Amino acid sequence: MSQEFPPLPILFQDEHFVAINKPHNLLVHRSSIAADESVFALQLLRDQLNCWVSPCHRLDRKTSGVLLFALSSEADKEVKRQFEAHTIQKKYLALVRGYLPESGMTDRPLEREKGGFQDAITHFKCLQQVELQIEVSRYPTSRYSLAEISPETGRMHQIRRHFAQLRHYLIGDKTYGECKHNKMFEEKFNLHTMLLHARELVFEHPFTNESTRIVAPMNEEFIRVLSAIGMNTTGL
Repeated sequence: MSQEFPPLPILFQDEHFVAINKPHNLLVHRSSIAADESVFALQLLRDQLNCWVSPCHRLDRKTSGVLLFALSSEADKEVKRQFEAHTIQKKYLALVRGYLPESGMTDRPLEREKGGFQDAITHFKCLQQVELQIEVSRYPTSRYSLAEISPETGRMHQIRRHFAQLRHYLIGDKTYGECKHNKMFEEKFNLHTMLLHARELVFEHPFTNESTRIVAPMNEEFIRVLSAIGMNTTGL
């Protein structure tokens, strides 16, 4: 059964573009990997605005946050050129396993679905750290970091795969994450989502030539879990 969603929260809108704060667990558009689903951000927004819309990029189903749509084919083409040129700035927030260094990056290539590898670059900063007096696996305590992540490229599941390679698995990621930490968060904190949020998107508006910055407040579930483990959620 498909989940029902209230009207999509609009973060930005002009005659060329509209950006929403995509809820967790909402697909951007129809996909063969979720053939049983009938509710998608594209159709919801089209019906909400009563006009043609086209997603300019993708977010994973389990990722919340800034999702930009074009309101014309020309606008769609112009902004996708920026995505392809990697000139659009994106920032994500994620809760990950372990203590991250203050800052860092990884540029390990990622394998394509059909073989071969793609260049992929991900920068990150550690915003907060916490140690919980909860035993996970063979360790008597468990450590976590709140990361600000800036992918320079836009490969499929790039952030999730890169952080899995670094062994700083995203909490709630059932595909690339670590099952024992996910299970602990389910049992102790009733978490049933992935803690990855597309916080910010900055692009040069192709029709006004102005730098356009769009910020999405974090979803309530992410805030709830951060508060429950003792992290500061002020300003998030």
